[in-house]
Amino acid sequence: MRNDRPDDSDSPDGRIGAALDRRGFTTRGLRVRLAAGVLALSLVPVGGVGFALYRLTNLGGPDSVCDGAATADQVHDLLGSGRISERKSTYYSATETSTGNSCSATVSSGLFNTSEKTVRFTVVLNSKEGPAELAASDARLFSGDSAGAVTPSAAWAVLPDGCQKGLRAEIRTSEAGDDEARARLAVAFANGAAKTRSCADRKLAAPNSLSANGAETDPDWANLCGLPGFAPAKNPEAQWHMPQQVTTAFGPIWSCTIGGDPGYDSRAQIFAITTEPRTTALTQKDGKNGKEPSDVGRARWVAGGTLVATCHGKEVFFTVNGGYTNGLGKPFLFPDQKDLVRQFLTAGGKAIGCEPIL
Repeated sequence: MRNDRPDDSDSPDGRIGAALDRRGFTTRGLRVRLAAGVLALSLVPVGGVGFALYRLTNLGGPDSVCDGAATADQVHDLLGSGRISERKSTYYSATETSTGNSCSATVSSGLFNTSEKTVRFTVVLNSKEGPAELAASDARLFSGDSAGAVTPSAAWAVLPDGCQKGLRAEIRTSEAGDDEARARLAVAFANGAAKTRSCADRKLAAPNSLSANGAETDPDWANLCGLPGFAPAKNPEAQWHMPQQVTTAFGPIWSCTIGGDPGYDSRAQIFAITTEPRTTALTQKDGKNGKEPSDVGRARWVAGGTLVATCHGKEVFFTVNGGYTNGLGKPFLFPDQKDLVRQFLTAGGKAIGCEPIL
């Protein structure tokens, strides 16, 4: 039987109905709710629109934060959209590196229930502890000309050539954000800090990529940390589970942790090799008087657990930290510390192509 009813698909009502169907408004009830919502929005006064724009966007807000540490777009790239505000520590100065001298940027979002995400900017001078404080076996290291790394809680980049050695730009946020975005922000901050200090002739480029995360594995005690021939004598009483985690790149810092999180367990052993001397402004003082033979060959002790040796004309730092029993202050995992250090200098030096150190 032929349908004599005219086709209304090309009429205005037909086109609207088809558009609503495509968007899921297929029933009369859904369409009534949609109409009510549109009507409500049409009744919102201009002041209400202004309130929404203020709460949901950065319209009229700062174009940059913390004296040029980052642009608003870079902050949004990391923390998402919303209104940006900044907060500076007491006696803050953009050119100082004193403890606690920091500035934070917060992105607030939400029309009525506000959520806040914050990133903190700090310029740190590494002049006492040595590069070991930067070593983290869960770090993703920068590739390219910029020296830096990203960890779950922080990202840092060393300021460019021409700036004081040991200066790094560090950002910290509790948000589990995009590692690449945090790396870009750290480099942007390093460039901004260099400009504020008038200490660099060129800008750092964002890293080409980040190294992969090192996976936890069981140690190979004959080739510890993946270093061929690195087999220090182990304490037979150390029987607890000891996972090993190693960075997947060697620059600017290669790091290996054995035995878990060193922040919670003093028995955890850390090994690190720092191939970028700009990471530290450590005052290098050799404890030897120059006449006694050294038990570490060409290396010199320069900080707690850190030695320096020249490799192809460049200073390289070797760090051996941790491995002590809680409260007793004695080596636990590797009791023969002299042998441990000598073996690490030998195996680590070979791994980076250094001339023989011992």
